[in-house]
Amino acid sequence: MDTKKLLQELGVEEVNAGACTGEGQWIMTEGGRKLVSENPADGSSIAAVVQADVAAYEAVMKKAEERFLSWRMMPAPKRGEIVRELGDELRKYKEPLGRLVSLEMGKILSEGLGEVQEMIDMCDFAVGLSRQLYGLSMHSERPRHRMYEQWHPLGVVGIITSFNFPVAVWAWNAAVAAACGDTMVWKPSSSTPLTAVAVQHIANTVMARHGLDGVFNLIIGSGSTVGERMINDRRVPLISFTGSIDMGRHVAEAVAKRLGRSILELGGNNGVIVMDDADQDLALRAILFAAVGTAGQRCTTLRRIFLQKGIHDRMVDRLKKAYASIPIGDPLEEGILMGPLVNEAAVQTYLAAIETIRKEGGEILYGGNRIDRPGYFVEPTLVKAHPDMEIAKDETFAPILYIYEIETLDEAIALHNGVTQGLSSAIFTSNLYAAEQFLSHEGSDCGIANVNIGTSGAEIGGAFGGEKDTGGGREAGSDAWKAYMRRQTCTINWSHDMPLAQGVTFDVDA
Repeated sequence: MDTKKLLQELGVEEVNAGACTGEGQWIMTEGGRKLVSENPADGSSIAAVVQADVAAYEAVMKKAEERFLSWRMMPAPKRGEIVRELGDELRKYKEPLGRLVSLEMGKILSEGLGEVQEMIDMCDFAVGLSRQLYGLSMHSERPRHRMYEQWHPLGVVGIITSFNFPVAVWAWNAAVAAACGDTMVWKPSSSTPLTAVAVQHIANTVMARHGLDGVFNLIIGSGSTVGERMINDRRVPLISFTGSIDMGRHVAEAVAKRLGRSILELGGNNGVIVMDDADQDLALRAILFAAVGTAGQRCTTLRRIFLQKGIHDRMVDRLKKAYASIPIGDPLEEGILMGPLVNEAAVQTYLAAIETIRKEGGEILYGGNRIDRPGYFVEPTLVKAHPDMEIAKDETFAPILYIYEIETLDEAIALHNGVTQGLSSAIFTSNLYAAEQFLSHEGSDCGIANVNIGTSGAEIGGAFGGEKDTGGGREAGSDAWKAYMRRQTCTINWSHDMPLAQGVTFDVDA
């Protein structure tokens, strides 16, 4: 692959400015620190971005505030038409942008292309949404009064994304927020700045047609300089943050302290229950993608499986054989199913977890090693676990799968729910009663619960997010749009009297 040609096609240069207010207005921070993006498949440098400083942040925020005043007044369906154009522009660049996602982040090409398709799907969703920002009409208890609710744009939305989905999560927020009438400032992961620059160029192309700078804005900088300023900025009424649980707590505290709103998409420790009556072939395919896809670096990655005793041994044998056959290598090569971890720190986290697993009495059934080749490759790992293993209760962002043997569904659900995270979950069974129990109040405590499909690959039509330490946030489909707007309850008195609610009387001669 000609990397230089790919970057040029997407508007990415050797040294990129780290801030943009839309419509091509890039801000280069003089003397700013360079952020070099690495190819995790071989450790080589791809290109660099000059990180923004406080002055650049203020320029971006000022433009976002100014544009909000006019953007909010554009009819929502008209805003939707502009989001439609963004989706069409993404269609033009799906192949090169998907390649850049794979090059910079390390996920295999089909996943990189799928991530861009998710952006396109979100734009399509937001176009329809722009005509469905419904409020309710309520019956007033007072005669000749009309009561209803309506929704107004919220303001400047701060979007802080993680490396593992460097473009799709931006679209979850940006497409919906734009349709709702908000402007936004995006701080991408420092591990994937080039994909953010490319997306900003694509958005700029669309907004320049309409003279609408300041709707989609980009700021690339360190957490201490840019991130802290954003989460503490009262001009940003909503922060959407995707990342670790520890950092999510910090974001939540900072935003709550100023009485702002936050959407938190934090860690997952996702589990699958496989019952004796399950379709084992179906379960095996789902487990492999959920556990190994994106090299275990999805928030919805499968990390724990609970196999009922009758099928436990056979499923373990099949998993070991399947793991041994997974093609690992350059994610842009045809036929590869697992690429590298994102950087050296991720590899060290993986190795430290393997060491802890052994100390806590876990048995490595397959894998557990770094692969001896350039880049940040590790072996996908199977671990025979026991209920007292503390390491299995944490999320290690790597392809480590813990296997438990269980007797009953009740036992499996108790183990499954016995962690602090609550994002995605699934059960494989042909028993209607078991499936319904898993989906009931006494079943999975996660924000996502599936039957006979895996934990990964959520569709954008449903609200995405989890419970407990996963943060409780919801993004993408359903009524997640309400987080990006403010609700207003309105009452109109079309009588000549002034009755009070609840029968209160207050008669004064005036």
